[in-house]
Amino acid sequence: MDILEKKYVVTIGDVDTDRNIKPSVLYDFFQSLTTEHGEDLGVGLDVMLKNGWGWVLSRTSLLIERRPRFAETLTIKTWPQGFDRLFYMRNYDVLDKDGGILARASSAWFIWNIERRHPMRPSSLSEPMPLNEGRVFLEGGARSLEKRNDFVKTMERTAVYSDIDFNGHVNNARYIQWVQDALPKDFLKNIAKLRIDINYVSEVLLGETVGIYSIPVSPLIIALEGRKPADNQTAFRAEVKIDG
Repeated sequence: MDILEKKYVVTIGDVDTDRNIKPSVLYDFFQSLTTEHGEDLGVGLDVMLKNGWGWVLSRTSLLIERRPRFAETLTIKTWPQGFDRLFYMRNYDVLDKDGGILARASSAWFIWNIERRHPMRPSSLSEPMPLNEGRVFLEGGARSLEKRNDFVKTMERTAVYSDIDFNGHVNNARYIQWVQDALPKDFLKNIAKLRIDINYVSEVLLGETVGIYSIPVSPLIIALEGRKPADNQTAFRAEVKIDG
């Protein structure tokens, strides 16, 4: 199955005080659907681990044209779409009940050799992933963010049990929660359209503390970065842009 789609209902626990979906919930949906599709394509968790490999998410870009609201039924589609150097590209569409586009996302993944701790070439897979050539996706794909040196510390987070996934490090969707929490209090209030770009630079393990830094790039854009105080290593970079 080259493309997988599934319906999701936005529950009361998925929304904010305006009854708009929290952006991090879409990342949870994407992650669940990606995992399921990987199993269908023969590159699921058990198959990868048998080879000593794992999938690692490097960066994701999400453009929300309209935030889904409480009780809406969504259709989310995902598909792999070729590769860029070491990265496998995977895209997503979020549709309303009438098939209209609510959001699009693009992500870049690589295969990680668990024992040697280095990335593998896409040709490592014995069965090639579907290319889905010509299929429309988020313009520009998953964006790479530049390093900045003008941040101001906003908060700290220590990775606790509920942050950690089956790989033993902070889950990719949890970083989006951290980003949401580090934004100014009313930055997302009543905002229907926004874009989030995030780069996952280094893993965060249970008990590690991350300082979260931010800087307004403009009234509508905030850049963020997570750093480990222990060695000042960057854990993630992110940028949130709202359509005022």
